[in-house]
Amino acid sequence: MTRAELVRFGLSNRLGTFTMRCLRIFASQDGESHFGEVDIPTTITPLFPNEAPFAISAQYPASRIRFVQIPAGVNEAGWHTPPGRVLAVWLDGIVEFETSDGERRHVSAGGFVLVEDTYGKGHISRHPEEGQLMILISLPDGLDLSSG
Repeated sequence: MTRAELVRFGLSNRLGTFTMRCLRIFASQDGESHFGEVDIPTTITPLFPNEAPFAISAQYPASRIRFVQIPAGVNEAGWHTPPGRVLAVWLDGIVEFETSDGERRHVSAGGFVLVEDTYGKGHISRHPEEGQLMILISLPDGLDLSSG
């Protein structure tokens, strides 16, 4: 993979090992929400005959998948916490997240966020005027994405 492809897909190459970087929202013990990052290890593996190998992670359990349409005009979901740990995948538009420590981050279409601030103050999400599509993947408690 070229350096440009690695950056485009959120991969980093360290000594021949590829990791996929995932934005994370979590709550500290005092209930404040913060951003972090999780590196998901991958290995270069042939997936299809006669095609270039892909960087593939281990398989992780997921308990439910929901397809979500955020209606047009819902520009902001005020302070909230998810009902459980989720991996949110944005299918279109750009979402802005704000954590209780005041930091803001933008996630473009195709991006994903590990949302783990299930207690405390939560976070704000801001959405495009025209609405937005996303997928929510529910994760079991205790799942450590970085350990595979």
